[in-house]
This record gives sequence, C-alpha cells and structure tokens, in this order.
Amino acid sequence: MSQFEQMYEEWMQANIEAEKNHRRRELLIKGLGHGTAEFLRLVWFPAVGHFNHLLPEWEVRDFNNGYRYLDLAYMPGNAKGGIEIQGYGAHARDLDVRRFKDLCRRHCLLTLDGWIFLPIAYPSITDEPQQCQQLILAFIGKFVASDVPSQLTCLEAETVRLARRILRPFTPSELAHHLRVSDRHARRILHKLVELQILKAASGQQRSRTYKLCL
Repeated sequence: MSQFEQMYEEWMQANIEAEKNHRRRELLIKGLGHGTAEFLRLVWFPAVGHFNHLLPEWEVRDFNNGYRYLDLAYMPGNAKGGIEIQGYGAHARDLDVRRFKDLCRRHCLLTLDGWIFLPIAYPSITDEPQQCQQLILAFIGKFVASDVPSQLTCLEAETVRLARRILRPFTPSELAHHLRVSDRHARRILHKLVELQILKAASGQQRSRTYKLCL
C-alpha cells in the first residue's frame, strides 16, 4: 500500500467515525467519486502531502432550505474554501439549460455565503496535474498567507507571503525586486528560510536558481 493510499484510508475513516449527520455519513460510507479521488491522488496529495483541514462531501444549506454537498471543503480555522471537480460529460457536453442555471446559482450562493470556490475540470487533473498543483498551493495561500512564524523578520515574513501568493517558483532576483533589496540580501533571506524548512530549492544543482514553498 502506498503512502497516499494509507493516509487516504485513514482520513476517510476518521471522517466517517467523527460524522454524526446521517446524510453526510452515508455519502462518506459510499466513498468518493472517481474524479474527487483522482484529484486527491494526482493533485492534492503530491502538492500538500496531507489532508489536514480537508473535509469530503461537506454539507451546506442553500437559500431554499435544502442541502447541497461540496466535493471537498478546506476549512482551516474559520475559513471556508470549497473545491468541486467538474466532470466534462456532466458539466459541458451533456449539460442542459436547467442544470446549467442550477450550477451557476449554486456557485453564486456559495460565494454570497462567504465561500472561496475553486472549480477544477477533470480533464485538467489527468492532463495537467502540475498546473492544478500550483493552483492548489495558491488556493491554500488565500487562507494561510497571513500566518507566518513569529520569529521571522519582516522581510522573511513577506518572502513567505510572496511564495504563498504566486503560482510558480521564483528567483532571488524576483524576490530582490519585490523586497527592494540587493540580490545578495535576497539570497541570504532565501538561504535562511531553506534552513528553517519553510522554502526549498525548486531548481539548480550547485546554486539554486528558483525557490518554492514547503507544505
């Protein structure tokens, strides 16, 4: 059994055991859909490495006092992030007018209720998993960008926030321009954050050329 499979099973079982709502519990026992499972395997887990704060089949109320379920809810603290996997057949080729309007209304209601909503196309999961991983890192950064270790200096903290905001690895020169410091000073900041295991080198052998966030 792979590390992903083991952690996935433990995560699902923990959600089932903790759930008191019989509607959601029944959905969890049935298991997640293929698209959601593939998203977790190919995108979420490789990018994040854990399932902390991630809740499958999360129940939300709509404005008609009914129940709807998000494929995945990401809820660190009081934050509300929603992820839904859009299957191409169900949401594009075969989508009739009524279902299309309902889908748009669903997204509107979630937004009005304070959710940051991230729809992911299933073909992107299979064809462009690395791009999806970058989107997920930026999505997570929306909720944790202000949460940085207290021992960091102002420039170090801003470097971490920058790493959480952008969708790709960045160079020391880009950091120097952002912080308005010299390239040498930017490299010192980067090396300190690598030592603290907050950042890691994304490219380069003897001398790192780009850096990205450790999650």
